Amino acid sequence: MIFLILPTLLFAQSIEIKSLQIYSGGDQIGFPLIEQRGGRQNNITIQFDVASSSMPNLSIVFRFCDQDWKPYSNYFLENPGYNTDNSLWLETLPTSVVKAKYHFKGSYPNENVNFPFSGKWKFYITDNSDTSIVYATGKFFVVRQSVPLDAALSRFRINEILDIPNSANRSFNLSVEFNLPPGLFPNYVKNVEVVENRKLSSPIIINREKYGDVRFYEWNGSDQFKFFARDLLPGNEYRTTDLMDINRFYGPNVNAQLDELETSRFYKLGYDDLGGSSKLLKYKNDYANYLNVQFSLRPPEEDRRIFLTGSFNDWKVLPEFEMKNDDGIYRSNVLLKRGIYDYAYVAAEYYDGVIVDEDWLWLEGNFWETENDYYIFLYYESTENGGYDKIIGYTKITSRGL
Repeated sequence: MIFLILPTLLFAQSIEIKSLQIYSGGDQIGFPLIEQRGGRQNNITIQFDVASSSMPNLSIVFRFCDQDWKPYSNYFLENPGYNTDNSLWLETLPTSVVKAKYHFKGSYPNENVNFPFSGKWKFYITDNSDTSIVYATGKFFVVRQSVPLDAALSRFRINEILDIPNSANRSFNLSVEFNLPPGLFPNYVKNVEVVENRKLSSPIIINREKYGDVRFYEWNGSDQFKFFARDLLPGNEYRTTDLMDINRFYGPNVNAQLDELETSRFYKLGYDDLGGSSKLLKYKNDYANYLNVQFSLRPPEEDRRIFLTGSFNDWKVLPEFEMKNDDGIYRSNVLLKRGIYDYAYVAAEYYDGVIVDEDWLWLEGNFWETENDYYIFLYYESTENGGYDKIIGYTKITSRGL
């Protein structure tokens, strides 16, 4: 008797994470930060949709990182036993929703996860049985405050710039001062990092080792420090597309603006925005669907590359978001879940395959009246647990009312 053994073909399940959000508390526009103070702390919320043919088994792995968002490989800093939320509970989306099938929403820390170190953290949405398979990532801050920061913001004009309109000369000057408490060593003070609105991937760094005309610091040789960042361009209020109204944006193909065609705002102050965030329609709503949104722009010139950026791509200027020139009209299509999104148009160029010379003012303008939030972090080279970049001070300042 001859037995014929046929190989079993295993097909990997296709899984895509969509509409990933991370925010503090229950407010979708809340900056992703956990502040630990006096034995109490707030929570962060992580939520996303999943496109998959069947119910996947997912986990979220949390990793403590250095200031460059690189996870530590030190065993003690990996927080073993409390760094993973396994077998996430997914809910099924309404049958009217296409392009995704399941939804997750969770609050952290919880009984499975905690964050014992003050600094930067990343999370990885992974396969539950193999956490090396990563479907999406996100970033947030954990702050255990020990040094009060005193920050001040003022208007300033860049007088050295004479060959462009006066509006482009408008800037803010930022100062951050503090006194180190006993037990902390001045030589271990590393730098001050400033995040404007939601631009986590492109912070402003005031480094003690790089002293210049626009980034510098003062030290009295003891416990008093003052860091300065000059010539911060305020920019403009972000553009906003509001897709909440199902009667005006029925879908599946819609324009970002009802007037369809947008133009330069170099001389026009924008309206209030979400501070660089987004708000999505509640996932249980039958109309919380995905729309193919077309952004259309007529720039004043056609000799520059233009990129679309916003809350839907973490404010990164990416090759896949370069707009296509269609006889003087620049267009880009993005699949977005019904909601409200902040965005902007950025001129830039390629050099050796890298995007360079980003110009955020040419199409958006530059106004002192722009309301920006600046999240300020003080970093310290801690020697605890083998050493890590520790946030020892945090504050927030806004240009509102200047």
